[in-house]
Amino acid sequence: MVAIESLSITDYPRIGGEDVKHTQFLLSFETEFPPILVHRSTMGVIDGVHRLRVAMLRGQREIAVHFFDGSEADAFVLAVQSNAGHGLPLTLADRTAAASRIVQSHPHWSDRAIARVSGLSPKTVAAIRRRSTADTPPSNSRMGQDGRVRPINATAGRELAGRLITANPDMPLRKVAKEAGISIGTAHDVRERLASGRDPVPESKRRGAGARAGGQRAKEDTQQLPVRPASLAAVQDRARNPAILVRRLLRDPSLRSTETGRTLLRLLDAQAQVVQRWDRLVNGVPQHCSETIADLAGEYARFWLEFAATSRATGHDGERKISG
Repeated sequence: MVAIESLSITDYPRIGGEDVKHTQFLLSFETEFPPILVHRSTMGVIDGVHRLRVAMLRGQREIAVHFFDGSEADAFVLAVQSNAGHGLPLTLADRTAAASRIVQSHPHWSDRAIARVSGLSPKTVAAIRRRSTADTPPSNSRMGQDGRVRPINATAGRELAGRLITANPDMPLRKVAKEAGISIGTAHDVRERLASGRDPVPESKRRGAGARAGGQRAKEDTQQLPVRPASLAAVQDRARNPAILVRRLLRDPSLRSTETGRTLLRLLDAQAQVVQRWDRLVNGVPQHCSETIADLAGEYARFWLEFAATSRATGHDGERKISG
């Protein structure tokens, strides 16, 4: 409980301020309202201005609050997100003005992340960004809704990853991804493309002047990269491309001739498809079921590890069977 007179309403996402009709509507209820949200360092109201006004009209001197500890810029983002998600909706003008401000205060956020907070479409946010940051040098990366930072132009990162893998075939993919500024899934795809003799950057990603400029920057950034000579064969040997291995197995008559073998081939082929689409699959996980999907992935991973160990043992002694 804090004194009402200690609170301020100075940084409010509603351009028109308090909506008197909404205040009167809330005043008609005799029940207690949930605590309002307050920025601790400034004592500014983040969410609950109308509830605060009702408390004042009721003659209350104190009101229940939850405190937010963070920057003023983050407090404004929370105010927009809170007011856009419940209670009296923000108007289009409110949301547009809020998005313009968030683009300035959080330039590293993706259009989709800002759109989710402000209640606008990603295309609208992109247009606001172009107007708001016309004189600001563009950033090469953005933070998405999941908090992960990704490059705007993946061409540069793919080319750098290709050089890193070619120069150091034994380098762990996690390190490649970190140094190239790409996801592990993208690094895996780059390694697979190199292993099959293809360019690390798909032709579709090279189109456009922006992609070409990004590719040139990657080349400039890697001119001083220490290179250890390595042949394509060495890269291919270490890559162990799942898709290539599955294609070999698909031609094996001992597997194709039995129902169990065909089932196993279908499962392995599906896993190869998962690896090839790793980036899109990870990025497409809805937040509300991410924990369930993660648990399932862990269970399946443990199953495949047991399968691998049992399969090797069966192959060696010809007697052990896989338990289900």
